[in-house]
Amino acid sequence: MRHALIFAAGLGERMRPLTERTPKPLLEAGGKPLIVWHLEKLAAIGVNYVAINTSHLAGQFPEALGDGSRWGLRIRYLYEGAVPLETGGGLLNALPLLGPEPVLAISGDVWCDADFAALPAEPRGLGHLLMVANPAHHPGGDFRLDAQGWLHADGAPRLTYSGIGVFRRELLDGWRAAVGDAPGAAEQPPRFKLRPLLETAMARNALTGSLHRGRWTDVGTPGRLAELDATHAD
Repeated sequence: MRHALIFAAGLGERMRPLTERTPKPLLEAGGKPLIVWHLEKLAAIGVNYVAINTSHLAGQFPEALGDGSRWGLRIRYLYEGAVPLETGGGLLNALPLLGPEPVLAISGDVWCDADFAALPAEPRGLGHLLMVANPAHHPGGDFRLDAQGWLHADGAPRLTYSGIGVFRRELLDGWRAAVGDAPGAAEQPPRFKLRPLLETAMARNALTGSLHRGRWTDVGTPGRLAELDATHAD
């Protein structure tokens, strides 16, 4: 994987007042912005090109991160406008900037100690999701991982999608049928969530996953950020 995408366009509404002046991926934990933890890990596995989609307080990203050269990366910023394109629309919008190889896509508001090098550079199907044990704030989980490593939208026990995955471009081929008439799908550029595409791929037995048993935090509230800063990001 030579190319990666970091989703950094969220409005950070649940993180207010912290995000009134700082976009969530630039909030610090363990002495550095959340997104920098990702950039360091990407550089360590040989990724050389990173696209970062932006919306809320977009101008702060190039000010804080520059062109990526300090990590040996090349960073390209994609401003999505005042209303973010969601994860599916954001990935579709970024494809022209990414190479033909599968892309490593990461949520900018999670922290994880997983070794990105352990993720498959060439997924068996249309993509591969890194899964984690269900956190207290999401006890029902998202998807079921079977013994052969395939993911399913139904059944139990369920695990939580970490926000870190490797995707082939072909995952987006049928996006219109997958999202239907969802709000924003008819706009230009289209705005839609990634989950319907993942569920469509699962129905075709075309999405794999692996369980990360290490540390992971969805930094969705100021309290979780404070806990991460105090105990995890080291």
